[in-house]
Amino acid sequence: MPIFLDVHKVPFSEANLKELCMSPTDEFGVSHVNLFYNKDANVCFCLLEGPNADAIERHHAKVNIKCEWITEVSMAKQQ
Repeated sequence: MPIFLDVHKVPFSEANLKELCMSPTDEFGVSHVNLFYNKDANVCFCLLEGPNADAIERHHAKVNIKCEWITEVSMAKQQ
């Protein structure tokens, strides 16, 4: 399944972000690989697995988050 990286403002607490990483795949076929955030800058980078960029956008829109950008990526280091 493709992997996507996106960026947006952090609308949740640090505890919520950590909890989100454990969430099951949603109705759009999107699951969290990892979340990277900077609390001081109020920015979050999501690394997500999903079928396409539209699914990633819908995943965020469900909780009223507007991504600044979404791009498909490949990982150099395999998990």
